[in-house]
Amino acid sequence: MEIQEYIDEAERDLLHTYNRYHLVIDRGEGMNLYDIEGKRYLDFVAGIAVFALGYGVKEYNDALKEQIDKVIHTSNYYYNVPAIRAAKALKEVSGMDRVFFTNSGAEAIEGLLKTARKYGYLRDGKTDHEIIALNSSFHGRTYGALSVTGNAAYRAAFAPMIGNIRFADMNDLDSVKALVNDRTIAVLFETVQGEGGIRPANEEFIKGVRELCDENNMLMMLDEIQCGMGRTGYMFAWQKFGVKPDAMAVAKALGCGVPVGAFLMNEKTGANSLKAGDHGTTYGGNPLACAAVCKVLELFEQKDLLNHVREVTPYLEEKLEGIKDRFDFIKERRGSGLMQGLEFDRPVGPVIEKSISKGLIVINAGKNVLRFVPPLVVEKSHIDEMADILIESIQETL
Repeated sequence: MEIQEYIDEAERDLLHTYNRYHLVIDRGEGMNLYDIEGKRYLDFVAGIAVFALGYGVKEYNDALKEQIDKVIHTSNYYYNVPAIRAAKALKEVSGMDRVFFTNSGAEAIEGLLKTARKYGYLRDGKTDHEIIALNSSFHGRTYGALSVTGNAAYRAAFAPMIGNIRFADMNDLDSVKALVNDRTIAVLFETVQGEGGIRPANEEFIKGVRELCDENNMLMMLDEIQCGMGRTGYMFAWQKFGVKPDAMAVAKALGCGVPVGAFLMNEKTGANSLKAGDHGTTYGGNPLACAAVCKVLELFEQKDLLNHVREVTPYLEEKLEGIKDRFDFIKERRGSGLMQGLEFDRPVGPVIEKSISKGLIVINAGKNVLRFVPPLVVEKSHIDEMADILIESIQETL
């Protein structure tokens, strides 16, 4: 079948909830994806910050094949060794104390919301607690995750959302303080906002929220789904600031392609929130997903990926700054590590389309921001190639 035939078939059979690009992916290798006709694409999306290790990593593939030959799923009525090992490894790299494995990032956020509400219930026996989230945030498409997503356009058709959610502004500590009352139980935010335009939390804000939560017996809950797992040069973006959340969500690169997420919490939160029967999942923590987690964390250490990200980040930032300075309609470069954005004064869709036609895959973060979240194994030569194609694409869409 030709590319268009596959696309036509997909449009007949799949629910049209995505406006997909004219691309049918067949395979991947290293930093590159190939379509069904064999055309190569340099990938600066990584499945939306998922494929941190790059494609076709033999050690990773072999670990999954080995687990498939043993057992894929057993349910959470029983223990399984990969889940036990994965939880231990995740605790070691995060410094957290308790782990609950999910199937996705959105499910991890749902777990955080239930954790906060149960924490409040055990604190004072009430069920009317409020959670502070942030404007321009994105936490997922399920009802709870959507309720704390600070973009009204995502929520409008699905109201009413879950109640008692209030919104402050990123890096505006006073806006958070203004919402705190005796019913406030948690503050939830992305350490680096993704869909909201690649906006990192600054040190004053994250430390201020930590102090505010400590003073008021509230939980600081961080969404590290996109910005975690090494993307900023730290295993989790909050580790840069010397603070620790009470609970956090992680997914995407946690499994590097296998659907798996998790929410983690410190001992205080674990001892004073969810108990047996409060939460559960059929597939979460299954042996196949957790075998992936184990191998991913092992390969992160073997390949010294955190140091590699720190070494290559300045070069990516320099290249993006050069592109910004070249075009007066590019307003700003911002980001952290290998999670970068260029803000335009116009929609970036045409630039994305042109880049794909030239063999470069990039995506947006909102209508006006180009997002760069390549596999963490990216090298300077890949950045050079990306920059050359992007400049040509921008020039041809003027």
